[in-house]
Amino acid sequence: MSTRLRDFTPSVDPAGARGTGPVRHQHPVYVTLTPPCAAACPAGEDIRGWLALAQAGRFREAWEVLTAENPMPAVHGRVCYHPCEDGCNRGAVDAPVSIHAVERFLGDMATAEGWAFKPIRPASGKRVLVVGAGPAGLSAAYHLARLGHAVEIREAGPVAGGMMHFGIPAYRMPRAELAADVARIEALGVTITLNHKVTDLAAEQAAGGFDAVFLAIGAGLGKRVEIPARDAAKVLDAVSLLRDTSAEAPPMLGRRVIVYGGGNTAMDAARTARRLGAAETIIVYRRDRAHMPAHGFEADEALEEGVKIRWLTTIREISGSEMQVERMELDAEGRPQPTGEIETLTADALVLALGQQTDSGFLSRVPGIGFTPDGTVIVGPDMMTGAPGIFAGGDMVPSQQSVTISTGHGKRAARQIDAWLRGVPLAETTPAPVVGFDMLHLPVYSDADRSAQDELAEAARMGGFQEIIAGLDAREATYEAARCYSCGDCYECDNCYAACPEQAIVKLGMGAGYRIDLTKCTGCASCFEQCPCHALEMVAEESADA
Repeated sequence: MSTRLRDFTPSVDPAGARGTGPVRHQHPVYVTLTPPCAAACPAGEDIRGWLALAQAGRFREAWEVLTAENPMPAVHGRVCYHPCEDGCNRGAVDAPVSIHAVERFLGDMATAEGWAFKPIRPASGKRVLVVGAGPAGLSAAYHLARLGHAVEIREAGPVAGGMMHFGIPAYRMPRAELAADVARIEALGVTITLNHKVTDLAAEQAAGGFDAVFLAIGAGLGKRVEIPARDAAKVLDAVSLLRDTSAEAPPMLGRRVIVYGGGNTAMDAARTARRLGAAETIIVYRRDRAHMPAHGFEADEALEEGVKIRWLTTIREISGSEMQVERMELDAEGRPQPTGEIETLTADALVLALGQQTDSGFLSRVPGIGFTPDGTVIVGPDMMTGAPGIFAGGDMVPSQQSVTISTGHGKRAARQIDAWLRGVPLAETTPAPVVGFDMLHLPVYSDADRSAQDELAEAARMGGFQEIIAGLDAREATYEAARCYSCGDCYECDNCYAACPEQAIVKLGMGAGYRIDLTKCTGCASCFEQCPCHALEMVAEESADA
């Protein structure tokens, strides 16, 4: 998280002058503001920091800065929907920095080079139980272990990873890379017990002598919908389809498959059905593309692979292999309304992709834990449930659902648990203001196109679940990292030094930045206007911290 180098109050010269007269009305100060990429990152990564190290070829240091916040870069570089790139200021000039691709490169290099995590505090003597080895549980375990606590994970499934393993197809998340990220967390000292479903939390906590608990069981149950059916074709939920396929026990779907839903899971289910041999896969969704919950690129990739999508369509009734579907239309508020226009579709299998829910029933016996109507667990701002010492996060708490959001929850919960165990309040910091594109002083041209990642040819994709998008090599990763504008943080470009007419900018040496000599500064703002990344602010003389 970016912080100020010193306090400042952005302002303008009250007299409207630039400050070049005999009386100085304002002067510059160096600041560090928050870049929009970091502000948008659910895992709270210092993206600007590790990109700066990567562009200098200091890959190990870049990985260490990255993993101080997120222990699974090889995973997130592949499956995160990278909202950081949506916020990237470079997108207003040509194309956002391919942050996810550089992150993936660093994660894969860590595996290839055998880089290992290290604790940052000595052993505390405290023990923490984590229930669930998905992204939230693994993230919390990593951060707690680094903070000196003994951590054990209980996982109901046969493999760690949760929905990263059982809910994301291997063509997006290769299992070897996921396993390597998990193994690195285990090597830090985290114990993972598989095939161990926790059904009595109080007994589990007492037997293990755990001082605190983090619940991260995810949302692994597919939601159902009541559709009138007579002798229906095979009906299964998308979560089960993806889980069974990941377990190498895929169901027989037939040649024509209909997927009901419009989210990312629906896209994954449809693409998986194609790989399992379906000659035709059709997604049926009751709203239009503009209102679908799936990310646009997910739908694009599904269409590229031959999946068909029927927008504004809903299933009314199933009879054998026939499905009565109704065309919908959107009202003024964007809600789908029936039109009465019915047609018949046939399919060998129907896959329901209508969202996921949490199997949290076993927690109802724990005093103090509260639930929302849909079964998610209620937590406070400190991630603690109503039961003292029992925290929860990830898909099982009210929130948007994604791997990166869950990873961020795990980090936040770990820091809250650490503070609770130590009996001290967690020191919260207020981030510095975000640097918008209009605050930058950039050249009017662009000469650094975004790096392209090679993709597996469409014809080769249907032959299995091999990864379809390739990574960057060291040269490409260095180049892509160098496209970062370093928004809000000085990178010693010397523009301010060259622009100052009074030689009031003093260079302190490589890596040490600059100092303003106020005995020479006239407040003309030339340095501020020439700073490309907005690492300088002009502050009114009366409010400045001299």
